[in-house]
Amino acid sequence: MDASAAMEKMSLRGPGQCLLCKGSCSGYQPHSWRKACMACGCSSADHAPEGDQEDDQRMGRLLGDSPCSHLTAKVKGGGGLRVYKRNRMIVTNPVVSRKDPTFHTTTYDWAPAGLNQKLAMQYMELLPESQRPVSGTAGALQRRRQLLSQLPVYDQDPMKCQSLGSEEEVSTMILFVKQFKQEVLGVGEVALPGEGGALREAAAQRMAKELKDHSDKADTAQHLNQSSISSAVNGTSNQTEYRCIGCQQEVLKDSPAVYAERAGYLDALWHPTCFVCSVCGHGLVDLVYFWSNQKLLCGRHYCESVWPRCSGCDELIFCRSFRRAKDGRAWHPQHYSCWRCGQSLDSPCQH
Repeated sequence: MDASAAMEKMSLRGPGQCLLCKGSCSGYQPHSWRKACMACGCSSADHAPEGDQEDDQRMGRLLGDSPCSHLTAKVKGGGGLRVYKRNRMIVTNPVVSRKDPTFHTTTYDWAPAGLNQKLAMQYMELLPESQRPVSGTAGALQRRRQLLSQLPVYDQDPMKCQSLGSEEEVSTMILFVKQFKQEVLGVGEVALPGEGGALREAAAQRMAKELKDHSDKADTAQHLNQSSISSAVNGTSNQTEYRCIGCQQEVLKDSPAVYAERAGYLDALWHPTCFVCSVCGHGLVDLVYFWSNQKLLCGRHYCESVWPRCSGCDELIFCRSFRRAKDGRAWHPQHYSCWRCGQSLDSPCQH
């Protein structure tokens, strides 16, 4: 079933029923360790996604304690927890009628932050219609499924990772998550070609503010602030032609482009449709990227480039010993079995 047909069936589904099984799934029945439904065998991402609040809480945990923390806000009474300040956009257009004027309202579940509506709409119009996150459409459903697939919560939160078997593994994962938040994780920003210098200045101001907030020496932070801003202004580009790093084709001066701080504001920009994971080729959900070896990656494929992923439970493997099958796939030893009957994969079973 394609995404459009799935959307049409959503109002007919019961709680947690599968988007792909045409009503044959009675509802999501989680397996004890595999990320799949016991009733139909489809993945958890193929079932009704959780609500916006849960999505924003997961994104808040991911972006918190990173250079992207300005896209989050503290939860009141949450003990330091942060929630994603997801930028929604509502567009209202008049509809010409014979008598009374009416208005057509379109709500986007997500839009790039920091833009006026005109530029944000230009950005959306450059995306294929099926990928525009208009509320209640296949594009919105695709965005939510990408959140689960590209940014699995069990890749960032040890509390959601069921396979961790020792304190050493927990510590290793915590260190890994801290490292990628500080050195690799980023969120793309949308602006016109040539505006990279302004984005760089804004980033320098955010950094100086964070240094000041976390430092007892305010004068040192102020000095860093001034020097960073001066560097940013002096680094403004005077280019007359801009080319996309992804496709190497020209980016028109009046057309929105995506910048990535990790790649350098003055060195790189992408067409919106070219801002994709270099492994899977899918657009990066909410422009969240991982910059590694001069390439864009989604969260899933960055993590897999550092740690093996279990083909059974889909979690990263942090233990010292694991099973490597003949086809090259990795497994936790306890998951190298049929997820229905538990028989070793070395012995054929009816499933």
